[in-house]
Amino acid sequence: MMGQVTASILWTGSKERGEALLAAISPDDPEDFTVELLDIGDSVKLRIVISADGLGQSRASVDDILACLSAAESGLDSLD
Repeated sequence: MMGQVTASILWTGSKERGEALLAAISPDDPEDFTVELLDIGDSVKLRIVISADGLGQSRASVDDILACLSAAESGLDSLD
């Protein structure tokens, strides 16, 4: 019997980077996760919540999202 797994990824930083990171994951499978960009004063918080049936599927989704975020962040770093 598989259980429901929920994992959250939180990132805090500038609005420009938050919007770029959000755009990097938007094309992925939106039925596997929810995402929101929250204003918190001079910065934003990107909150991604992954819900999956079982640990294997959850891990795969988290890995995919982290890979997209990492690639986007590397691209942004090269522009600075």
